[in-house]
Amino acid sequence: MAPIAVGDSLPEGTVSYFDANGDLQSVSVHSLAAGKKVVLFGVPGAFTPTCSLKHVPGFIERAEEFKSKGVDELLCISVNDPFVMKAWAQSYPDNKHVKFLADGSAKYTHSLGLELDLSEKGLGTRSRRFALLVDDLKVKAANVESGGEFTVSSAEDILKAL
Repeated sequence: MAPIAVGDSLPEGTVSYFDANGDLQSVSVHSLAAGKKVVLFGVPGAFTPTCSLKHVPGFIERAEEFKSKGVDELLCISVNDPFVMKAWAQSYPDNKHVKFLADGSAKYTHSLGLELDLSEKGLGTRSRRFALLVDDLKVKAANVESGGEFTVSSAEDILKAL
């Protein structure tokens, strides 16, 4: 399947996350993005070096800037279970705006065409690193990395598209 691209609509699909009350929620991505401007960014794995030290912190640090430019939601998705994503989210005590979404079976990641086979590294199917700017379910910018790079999907890169 071809990776999602500018002009495409976000596919339907379900992800999980823990809400502010600590309750596990299963939610459609459409319910999070319909009628809104959102940034959906994907990372290969929770607690991994580039994801934890560069990619996610950039979105947390620049969250107010995104909000000031009309972004309603900052959504981080990873092929991890919701308990891992909850623990990872808790490792960022200053985070007020990034929602951590679990795609444990990689079904949603596959529907985006952004899966990455890291079986040789013992990680199985994961997500490619990416950042999508989405306005009412339509992709306006699609910054997708090659391999293990971190050159086009940072918060700074996606802010340039706003």
